[in-house]
Amino acid sequence: MLLPADFFDIGRSVCLSITLFDQTCYGCGMTRAVQHAMHFDFKTAYAFNPLVGIVLPLLILAWGMEFKRQIRIYKKNKGIK
Repeated sequence: MLLPADFFDIGRSVCLSITLFDQTCYGCGMTRAVQHAMHFDFKTAYAFNPLVGIVLPLLILAWGMEFKRQIRIYKKNKGIK
């Protein structure tokens, strides 16, 4: 991994819900949760946002689909079969 698991743990939140209304939203802590889950620190990831168990697999699927699409585009443009 390029960034350490606790890279995003410090600092002020940029969530508009917190900034404008001082209320957390369903996405609050998701960046931190995903970062910890990617480092296999699932307990901390769950503590930041319990929805990480749904979001991370969907995110990996979306990344995979986009990677596959980009490969197809590259092969099409280069004339590779």
